[in-house]
Amino acid sequence: MNLTIEEVTAYPAYIPVTLPLGEVRAETALSCVVVEIRTADGVVGHGYTAITDEEVVAAAVREVAAPNLIGLDALDRERIAERLYWLLTPRGQTGYGSHVVSAVDLALWDILGKATGQPCWRLLGGARNEVPLYVTFGFGSLDRDQLAAAASHLKADGVTRFKMVVGHHALARRGHNRDLREHVLEDIERVRVVREAIGAQAELYIDANCSLDPTWARFLADRLAEFDISFFEEPVRDNDVAHMRGLREQTGLPVAAGQNEGQLFRFRDLLTGGAVDVIQPNVVICGGFTAGLKIAGMAQAHNVEIANGGAFPFHNMHLHAGLANGGLVEWHLISVEMCKALYGDLPERSGSMLKLPDTPGLGFTANGDALRAFAQRPTSRGAGKG
Repeated sequence: MNLTIEEVTAYPAYIPVTLPLGEVRAETALSCVVVEIRTADGVVGHGYTAITDEEVVAAAVREVAAPNLIGLDALDRERIAERLYWLLTPRGQTGYGSHVVSAVDLALWDILGKATGQPCWRLLGGARNEVPLYVTFGFGSLDRDQLAAAASHLKADGVTRFKMVVGHHALARRGHNRDLREHVLEDIERVRVVREAIGAQAELYIDANCSLDPTWARFLADRLAEFDISFFEEPVRDNDVAHMRGLREQTGLPVAAGQNEGQLFRFRDLLTGGAVDVIQPNVVICGGFTAGLKIAGMAQAHNVEIANGGAFPFHNMHLHAGLANGGLVEWHLISVEMCKALYGDLPERSGSMLKLPDTPGLGFTANGDALRAFAQRPTSRGAGKG
């Protein structure tokens, strides 16, 4: 089979999302890029990246990555990853480069699966054919009553693990006459209503999205002790290693981070610095499955759990099903609705579990008409992005 890369196409998309949660409705939008790689024998793979500016990533794929991929063998993933490193991040930069690498790498693994007739999770190790989920539902746009109603709806649907946002861009909003204390005091009450709605037996996770400083992250962690928080994700700005280690040591609250990191050395520093109880490589950002395998290996050597953070379960499920030390996968409700607009044949959640498909490659199909339609839409930014 001739798997020489002949064509690389990037489809940027900015997708409005309406999220139904029982009687609760939330509206937002997310940006992403789908990369399509076509080989000489017609095998096509689709990669994906998100939580970024879609036009910038698409341009980097078209202008920088694509000309350097044409003519290479799609099976040579390490060779391609190394070439892209020196093209896009030659001095260890983080940022847009890792998004490009991730989308390309996932497309190459999709091609490998289709060429061998195997799903990616088996090619990654085949440790299990289903993964445990936690459901991210508690978005900042929901008020307390909506949070309680949404949590109760999900509990009735068999969900046992819940995640909600705290901090909600607090540091970014300091210039809008709202101080961090106001944010944090409201967060305490929001967590209270969710815990009451889901009961004492359910697991509850919180995520600040790097939106707090160390002082207020500690203040919040101390006051949430009574609510039995399973982990505090991205509690401080910049995923600061020293401050996250201090938060773990001072509060005893488990800390998770890594969902938006794009270089191996950043994961190394989080692990060796004692910053995390749970490391969260996100394959649509960290460098795809090729990098995700290396990060999972580092985590296992440090006896640190891995989990999917940063959403997009349909790609991340493969890494966690493939590896013996695979962990929780994030069923982020907004990203799930977003993916439904782009793909068909997506697996369905059953309570807090997700069974992986046996279909070769990633196991779901890209909707070519939808990709082209979204790519042709004018970009329109709104407060709901991300």
